[in-house]
Amino acid sequence: MSSEGASPEQVREPRARYLWLVAICLLVGAGALVFGGVRTRAKTDGEVARRTAEQAMPSVELIAPKRGADAQQLVLPGDIQAFSSAPIYARASGYVTAWYKDIGDTVKRGEKLADIDTPDLDQQYAQVKADVANAVANATLAAATAKRYHELVATSIVSRQTDEEKAGDATAKQASLEAARANLARVEALVAFKALAAPFDGVVTTRSIDVGALINGGGNTGTALYQIADIHRVRIYVRVPQAYTGELKPGTKASLRMPQYPGRSFEATLVGSSNAISQESRTALIQLQADNPDGTLWPGTYTEVHFELAPNPNALRVPATALMFGEHGIRVAGVEDGAVVLKTVQLGRDIGSDVEVLAGLVPADRIIDSPLETLNTGDKVRVVKGDPAAPAKVVDAETRKKTE
Repeated sequence: MSSEGASPEQVREPRARYLWLVAICLLVGAGALVFGGVRTRAKTDGEVARRTAEQAMPSVELIAPKRGADAQQLVLPGDIQAFSSAPIYARASGYVTAWYKDIGDTVKRGEKLADIDTPDLDQQYAQVKADVANAVANATLAAATAKRYHELVATSIVSRQTDEEKAGDATAKQASLEAARANLARVEALVAFKALAAPFDGVVTTRSIDVGALINGGGNTGTALYQIADIHRVRIYVRVPQAYTGELKPGTKASLRMPQYPGRSFEATLVGSSNAISQESRTALIQLQADNPDGTLWPGTYTEVHFELAPNPNALRVPATALMFGEHGIRVAGVEDGAVVLKTVQLGRDIGSDVEVLAGLVPADRIIDSPLETLNTGDKVRVVKGDPAAPAKVVDAETRKKTE
C-alpha cells in the first residue's frame, strides 16, 4: 500500500515508534554517562581516600639490632696531674733578696730557690743564743753549789733541808737550760728557712715572688711563693659511669689523646679507684698513671681517655635514637604486620651512638629508628626503608648514615 492511499493514523504510528526508540536510546546513553561519571568519581574519591589514609600513616625506617661482637671503645674525659706537687710557702718573715729559679726550670731536691733577709729573726736568734749561754752558766753554778752543800751535810755544817733545796735549784736550772736549748733549736729551724729549697726533684710551675717583696711567714694561705711539680710520671683522674666500674680493674690499659698532639697517643695504666660512687653523678673516680720521661704531659691538661672493653656476646646493640623514654620505662617500637608493637627493654652499657640491650629484644626483631613519641601499640605505620619480612634487606645504622 502506497503512502498516498494510507490514512493519517497509519502514517502517524511508525513515526511515534521511531521517536520512542530514539528517546529510549537517549535515556540509555544518558544513564550510561551518568553511571560512568558516578563510578569514576567514586573510584577517584576512593583513591584519594586511600592515598590520604596512607599519607596520614607515619613513615618509619626499620633497623635491625646488631650483636655486640666487636671490640667496644669507651671514651671519657680526664685530667692530668703531676705525680707529686707541692706549693712552697715561707716559714720566716722578711724581704726577698734573690731568687734563682723561674717557671719551667728543673730543680733537684734541696736546691736553693730564693733567699729571704730576716732582720727580726736574726735578732731573735741572737737573743735565744744569749739565753742559752745564761742558762748554761746558771745551771753550772747551781750544780756546783748543790755538790758542795751535799758534801757539807756529813759534817753537819749544812742541814739536810738546805742540801735538798740546793739540789732542787740545780735541777730547775738544768730544766731551764733544756728549755733554752729547745727554743734555740726552734729558732735555728726558722733561720734555715731563710733559704727556700726544693722538696723533691721536679720542675717549677709557678713563681710568685720578686726581689724586695715582703714575705709573711708561718702560714699556708694566699698565693704560694713557688709551685714545684714532679712530672717524671703523671696521674690521670677519670670519672667512670657506674655501668662500667665492674670492667675497669687495676692493670687495665688505656690510651690518652690530646688536642695539642694530633695523631699521637700515650699509654696509661689503671692503678686504683675510689671504691665509691658519687650520688650526684653516679660515677666513680679512678686513677691511671703514665710514664712521662720527656715531660710531654703537663699537669692540668685535658685528655681523652680511651678504654678498649671486651664485647658482651649476649647483648644486642641499637642506636640510641631508637629508644623511647616515658612513664613506662625505656622502650623501643617494633613493627609486626604493619602495626606498632612497643617493647620494654633493659639497657646495658652506653657505647657512644649505640647502647647495649640486655633484655627485651631478639635478633629477628625490627625496630623503628627515631620513633615518634606519640606512637602506641597497634598504630599503623608505613615502612619507607627496611622490610620487616626480609631481615637480609633491612638497612642498618651504618648503611643508613652512608646513604644520607
